[in-house]
Amino acid sequence: MAVRAVRGAVQLERDEPEHMQEQVSALLTAVLGRNALDPDDLISVWFTATPDLHSDFPAAAARKLGITDVPLICAQELDIAGAMPRVVRVLAHIETSLPKSEIAHVYLGAAAALRKDIAQ
Repeated sequence: MAVRAVRGAVQLERDEPEHMQEQVSALLTAVLGRNALDPDDLISVWFTATPDLHSDFPAAAARKLGITDVPLICAQELDIAGAMPRVVRVLAHIETSLPKSEIAHVYLGAAAALRKDIAQ
């Protein structure tokens, strides 16, 4: 088993707790599914949110999915002029037998424009 990192992001349509829960859950589910992972493969997960998101912690969605014994942390993205608004990003450290070249980074919806080079 190797330690790898997998990235992802999703753009929210609005800053509401239920919507954040739904979208972050979809992102985490896609990250796990596309990389054939289960929560036991997670080492830690970093979430960032753009400064215009205030309604909830992205990590709360992970806890509601049952990811309860994995260290999670939330931080705020830099407030850069012209940056895509209402974006939650994730950086998950995982244990996997996949080589780096086969890690599926997940950028959902409009967030795919953030990393066209690695979005799947």
